[in-house]
Amino acid sequence: MTIATWNVNGMQARLDFVLHWLAARGPDVALLQELKLPDDRFPHDELQAAGYRAVVHGQKGWNGVAVITREETVRRAEVSCRGLPGLEDQGARLIGAQVEVDGFGVIDCVSVYVPNGRTIDHPEFGHKLAFLDGLVSFAQREARADRPLIIGGDFNLCPGALDTWDEEAWRDRIFHTAEERRRYRTLLGLGTVDLFRALNPDLRLFSWWDYRAGNFHKNLGLRIDLLLATPPVAARAAGVTIDRDYRKKKNGMIASDHAPVIAEIRAT
Repeated sequence: MTIATWNVNGMQARLDFVLHWLAARGPDVALLQELKLPDDRFPHDELQAAGYRAVVHGQKGWNGVAVITREETVRRAEVSCRGLPGLEDQGARLIGAQVEVDGFGVIDCVSVYVPNGRTIDHPEFGHKLAFLDGLVSFAQREARADRPLIIGGDFNLCPGALDTWDEEAWRDRIFHTAEERRRYRTLLGLGTVDLFRALNPDLRLFSWWDYRAGNFHKNLGLRIDLLLATPPVAARAAGVTIDRDYRKKKNGMIASDHAPVIAEIRAT
């Protein structure tokens, strides 16, 4: 099976682009973030015509997350949680679904959109750290060593120096602070594995590039879109790629500022 995460930066603005990607890549499961629309505006009909179903936690104009599944290979997808427990007031930033995939079995899939935090001096930075603490508590409950689980999404932090185009220039700035990274390491300490880094220990690739100043073409990016998995999933991971081609325009359609991250998981 293949499972992906992608911050689409506006589902309404990016719908044709997402459908193009689904037709080209055909992921079994895709975790989407930053939908920027309420539940009743989500394009279920268009996705179903493309062979996909969705469970959604939306919000007007902001945030919004979804788990979409390919009808051909996924028997069922049932919502297990909507919102980060205890921090629902931070918006539509987490949704979980129990997904049954042909040849794999049941896997719990969680799509998460961590707050940006803006700058370390902004009040939003405190909200970001509180959300990460809540995510740690969530993982403490959910990430059992024997449970197939993936938590994927836009974490809005760089795990380490290899994940940023310039560690020194960004030192102690947003996405790179000790406070953010400590909480990320705590997540890993609970038994989850960063699939990309586990399979590519020395590779410098990015998943986000600012639209401005030609940063994408200069490759001045950050790796902030992550797939964290428990051992039953990590042990079957055959490869993880960052789909840089879908950070480029397609047929005049403007891409998100994030590229999809795709993991291939071997069948049982």
